[in-house]
Amino acid sequence: MRLGQLELKNFRNCESIFLDFSKQKTLIIGKNAQGKTNLLESIYLLSDLKSPRTSTLTELIKFQENEFNIKSSVYKNSTEIDLEFSYNLEKKREFKINQVKSTAKNFKLVVKTVLFSTKDLLLLRGTPQDRRDWLDRAISQVYPAYDERLSKYDKIRVQKNNLLKMDYIDEALLDVYNEQIAVSGANIIFLRKKFLKEIEKFASQKHKIISNSENLELNYTCAESEIEDISNFLKQELQNRRAEEIARRQSCVGPHRDDIELKINGIDAVKFASQGQQRTLVLALKLGELEIIKEKTGFAPILLLDDVLAELDETRQNYLLKSIDSSIQTIITSVDTLLFEDEFLKDVKIYTIENGKIKY
Repeated sequence: MRLGQLELKNFRNCESIFLDFSKQKTLIIGKNAQGKTNLLESIYLLSDLKSPRTSTLTELIKFQENEFNIKSSVYKNSTEIDLEFSYNLEKKREFKINQVKSTAKNFKLVVKTVLFSTKDLLLLRGTPQDRRDWLDRAISQVYPAYDERLSKYDKIRVQKNNLLKMDYIDEALLDVYNEQIAVSGANIIFLRKKFLKEIEKFASQKHKIISNSENLELNYTCAESEIEDISNFLKQELQNRRAEEIARRQSCVGPHRDDIELKINGIDAVKFASQGQQRTLVLALKLGELEIIKEKTGFAPILLLDDVLAELDETRQNYLLKSIDSSIQTIITSVDTLLFEDEFLKDVKIYTIENGKIKY
């Protein structure tokens, strides 16, 4: 899989930009707040339909404009696919594949990306929600139906929360919602656990090489493994904490409350890992994402590295750059070229961006 061309109209601070990604490696140079990250954000948006930086897509529309538009060409094997995504102030989205209107579901199937940014380096220091968000986004790239399961679960949870906030709670209706939470939640937890074990296979190998011997282990907080067992576990937890949920007026049991255990040599990395160990772990997870997407879809995803090299020491920088094989298209942002060896820069397309415009 390769991104061919990218055209942006009124996206963030980019009024009009056209980029050609004819080479496998592209380096986008620019000072802070000039638009480097905006370019990667637009590419990521084509694969996830969500921004990694904001939940409000209207923020992506250039100030005083009515909509943004992203056009791109993507190559899968020898087939060219044209994509177009637009969004306006009325919150209307429009998707086109080869100039024909498309659904969000079909549009999202075309491009696969892995984004590695400085924000990801805070994954271990962040909240359980941060780790769940990473996991959910990674799963959706491999299992497209996962988004629908998440959406269904969230609707049930919102309905249940609305009921719990009422002065009078219909206990029979609460039973119905709890049954739905257990069934829907079990499907989500099952896929999360399955994916964690799949990515652990790749990430642990990468981690051991970078760290020179340390073992990486990924676990999910729910111990049950089979869907029926997970569902029964949730039903029991919902019953045990029924009074607590009513008192707190919110749903306290389910995958929206779970966390991921990240262990190095059997020790909780979230609590005890050093800064260097944290960076190694996250780097291994991202490289694991690359491998699992390639294995499951048959196409290498596009790797987006957003100013992350400056946060890694020389050992981790070299490992990251040298571990990216030639089949993976890589688009990197940086403030300058000083972090890159001359050998690496030989066959790299370099763009410079300033105030949302490409300098030629």
